[in-house]
Amino acid sequence: MGLQGYLALWCAVFGTIALVGYARSLAGMAPAQRAVRVLGRIEQVREPRHGSSQRDGIPVVVSFQDPSTGEEFIVTNDRDHGERITAAWTGREIGVRYPRGRPHAYQFVSDLRAGRRGLGWPNFALFLIYVGLVVFAAIDWSWPWALIGFGVPWTLSGVWYMPQSARAVSRRVAALNSQPPVPGRVVAVLTDTSTDSEGGTCTSHMPVIAFTTHKGTAVTAYCADELPDPRNSYGRNVAIHYDPADPAVFTPNLAAEDRSRALDITCGTVALLLGVAAAVVGAALL
Repeated sequence: MGLQGYLALWCAVFGTIALVGYARSLAGMAPAQRAVRVLGRIEQVREPRHGSSQRDGIPVVVSFQDPSTGEEFIVTNDRDHGERITAAWTGREIGVRYPRGRPHAYQFVSDLRAGRRGLGWPNFALFLIYVGLVVFAAIDWSWPWALIGFGVPWTLSGVWYMPQSARAVSRRVAALNSQPPVPGRVVAVLTDTSTDSEGGTCTSHMPVIAFTTHKGTAVTAYCADELPDPRNSYGRNVAIHYDPADPAVFTPNLAAEDRSRALDITCGTVALLLGVAAAVVGAALL
């Protein structure tokens, strides 16, 4: 079988997957569409035990109601139930998803709207078709087509992503600066040790911060990559800046937020220029 035959087989397989996926989505038969999605409410929050694993999330008790039966369920996140909860307070709403008729198979999700149309795999199949066409063009025509095939979509995605990212970061920084900070305290440091393929070990430390908002809401949350010397931060007092509309968005280090904004803009600009350069060089070499 020649190169064109392999390309045709590649496109046929993934084209079929895409068509079946889109057809199921249009018919409302995709598993993601058939799942029940409801808002739960955190009824109780417990502080994680110092030295325990960060994989389990903040221990919480959540209530939610099955819309088909009206039955209310009280559940916990003490086992593997979807996304881990990294910021919690009593009364916080949290997404819950489960197969229809099986509320005990619940999963916590941060965004109830994400993936609800079941188009993830069909879109990925289309992407693989595009990759196959680019590889074929690069081999059968000339290798600069690979640069064009990479550079054009990369540039378009950068043009779409950068303004949205800049606006989101600006809104975040403005919200964090909108009011005075509140006192917080590191109530636990969670520790995990992993082993790589060569037998080496890597230990990570995740501080957990507790603070109370100006409105009296007691928040317990993971604090990643913002505290110096996180391993020895247990018991440390810190000043917390938070978003009044969403206390899960917070920082003990406003300067780090400004550096992160500058780094995000720099990385986005470099990535955009990389895509433009690839497309221009590819077109020039044809």
